[in-house]
Amino acid sequence: MIGFYDYTVVLTYLSLASGIIGMFCTFTGHMHWSIFCLALCGLFDTFDGKVARMKKNRTEEQKHFGIQIDSLCDIVCFGVLPVAICYHSGMNSLPGAAILIFYCLAGLIRLAYFNVMEEKRQQETAENRKYYQGLPITSIAAILPLIHISAALLQRHFLPVLHVGMLITGGLFILNFKFRKPNNKELAAIIAVVAVVVLYMAVYYKWGGMFRWNWKSLT
Repeated sequence: MIGFYDYTVVLTYLSLASGIIGMFCTFTGHMHWSIFCLALCGLFDTFDGKVARMKKNRTEEQKHFGIQIDSLCDIVCFGVLPVAICYHSGMNSLPGAAILIFYCLAGLIRLAYFNVMEEKRQQETAENRKYYQGLPITSIAAILPLIHISAALLQRHFLPVLHVGMLITGGLFILNFKFRKPNNKELAAIIAVVAVVVLYMAVYYKWGGMFRWNWKSLT
């Protein structure tokens, strides 16, 4: 078989599986599980690079494969899945669709640019990256759950906030600015916050009608 199948890429493959399951959940109206899958993708992505770097004898082919497969996975998990979630959450008008197309395109451009620059960086230095250029596409795994958890508070303002949030997030993907890479403590804090949000949505969220969440079918 072609490809690589060792432990350095297993989290990336699991992330893709989670993203696809999240889309299935979206199409069947189980939006809280879609958000859960999105957050799970973010968790897998947080650690896949760390796991890959644990293998000190990776070949150049394995390194390049890891970069490419990670970005290909990211466009599904953090590009297409959020678009599906937002579309089924109410961004199904012409302006909403235009914003979602822009968001996904911006994410794609960012990932392709990252691949080019990351391969160049790895040829020049072995140091870990300290800054990102622009907002990482994986940030949507924290942004979207936080927007959705505020739905009850925002009520009729939820959809405008969702539209603006996705537009700004897409713009930040391709805006050329330095974004400091979070350290381990900051990552742990982000993961903890998102985990609390997702658990709350999965267990206690009762505003099912707003997003066609079928809570009764899961109990």
